[in-house]
Amino acid sequence: MVTVFVFLGLSNSQELQIFLFAFFFVFYVGIVLGNLLIVIIVASDSHLHSPIYFLLANLSLIDLCLSSVTVPKMIADFFSERKVTSFKGCFAQIFLLHFFGGGELVILIAMAFDRYVVICKPLHYTTVMCGNVCVGLVAAAWGIGFLHSVSQLAFAVNLPFCDPNEVDSFYCDLPRVIKLTCTDTYRFDIMVIASSGVLTLCSFVLLIISYTIILVTIQRHPSDRSAKALSTLTAHITVVLLFFGPCIFIYVWPFPTKSLGKFLAAFYSVVTSLLNPIIYTLWNKDMKAAMRRLTK
Repeated sequence: MVTVFVFLGLSNSQELQIFLFAFFFVFYVGIVLGNLLIVIIVASDSHLHSPIYFLLANLSLIDLCLSSVTVPKMIADFFSERKVTSFKGCFAQIFLLHFFGGGELVILIAMAFDRYVVICKPLHYTTVMCGNVCVGLVAAAWGIGFLHSVSQLAFAVNLPFCDPNEVDSFYCDLPRVIKLTCTDTYRFDIMVIASSGVLTLCSFVLLIISYTIILVTIQRHPSDRSAKALSTLTAHITVVLLFFGPCIFIYVWPFPTKSLGKFLAAFYSVVTSLLNPIIYTLWNKDMKAAMRRLTK
């Protein structure tokens, strides 16, 4: 009976692990400070009390939580000879990953819906995106994330696990862990693809279609307001590509090679959560103005 799982980590080289420790530590500090800064600015600046920034603050909060599920443990393990996590700790990590990941997916769709309404239905924006709708969208994000996570664990938590108990990564996730079961993993791989993979791919296609409609509308009816919306839209599309790119490879085509799988896992856990606040602050005039007001 397996009671612990052993992470193989990113590298066995001691010198490389020191470099990776410094690299990921700096990135994680940036994630915490950047995302907390966005939450504080949106909460404290009355100029940003609008639906899109309310959703942005929740996106930053989810990004912070999502990276905190894996990165602190990974950083601590760089100085551990044996990188171990308990059976319950491993599945708690899986639960939290899919909980926050599912919530972020819904928030990104909600932000795309907000941009669609403001550009394609501007006269109805205040009616459609009222306060109750925004709160409902955020509540739906957390609720869908919870249901998605529970559905992932429902079939995996009672699987029989046996030696070897080594997870070839720096954190627990279903595509890696189910390969350690004592039974045939083919049908479980199909279940992961059918749940996380299809959900991720369908959401990505839906977002691409919605952003295409928005871009066509801007092209047909150009204006000063549309130019500002296009700048914001560029940031949104970049964030969507950064979030869904690794997810599609991980859950639609689970880890084609070990090296690519680890790179995508690190990118998904660290780089995306850091780039989101950078993208939204550098490309958004309102956020930069709010930062200047906050510093004064």
